[in-house]
Amino acid sequence: MKIRYVVSTMVFWWREHHLSFEQECDFLKSLGFGVELWATMKGHNDCRYERRNWPRLREATCDMLVSLYSRNDGPTLNEWQEQIQCAEMLGAPIVARMESLCISGRLGIADWGFAGEVVSMAKDHNVKLCVETGSLPALVQVGERFDTIHYCLDTGCANIDPGHSFNEYVDRLADRTAYLHLTDNYGRLDDHEPPGVKGGMARANWDYLLKRLDVSGNEVIGALEMLPCLPGTMIRQSCEFLFDEMGWPNRPARLPGCDENHYRPI
Repeated sequence: MKIRYVVSTMVFWWREHHLSFEQECDFLKSLGFGVELWATMKGHNDCRYERRNWPRLREATCDMLVSLYSRNDGPTLNEWQEQIQCAEMLGAPIVARMESLCISGRLGIADWGFAGEVVSMAKDHNVKLCVETGSLPALVQVGERFDTIHYCLDTGCANIDPGHSFNEYVDRLADRTAYLHLTDNYGRLDDHEPPGVKGGMARANWDYLLKRLDVSGNEVIGALEMLPCLPGTMIRQSCEFLFDEMGWPNRPARLPGCDENHYRPI
């Protein structure tokens, strides 16, 4: 198994603005991480994946591992095509909620024709499409219908489902898991805390996930997806837990002289 790591632009919310994107990418690059792009900044409706933004995205993320989190505002087929072409340009997978594919979390409620067209577009453009953790039965149903779909296993969501255990999520999804949202919570709400918070998800769950992914042998992208405090602090705390305490493989390597305190948005 090989895991490569990105950091979601979620960690920069409340600090992002239209001039800060290059700084954020340079900061993550200096820490050895790639970037998971979100379609919008908090409080804005402009979509990053529109064609006019492609040159800036390509330049800012040069030599970085990149992934795209799909727009979740009910994208049309034309908007799906645009973001799939953007992902193709950046060599990035796309992570999407089922709802963005017109699939409900309730079994049997879906526009399978719409979803099928999106899946076909992704396949035609050689873009890996990963459906994010939601209702476990609905996710399994999506995988049964579309053999080119992969899963994004969200550790936080899997930890708070009262109907299915964390290990059930891992067992049912691991063989087709190509993406992880590495986030923690206290078992009640999807708090998006850094992995390893005191009183958060049991260490046994983290161990089980890593062991099961190792058996699957997939290449996986792990994304740190956390609500903002200070980005450098969240990333450092997550790394201490995942790599120092848990012993996860392929720790990103900082550039010489890198200091998390150097990140100072304009």
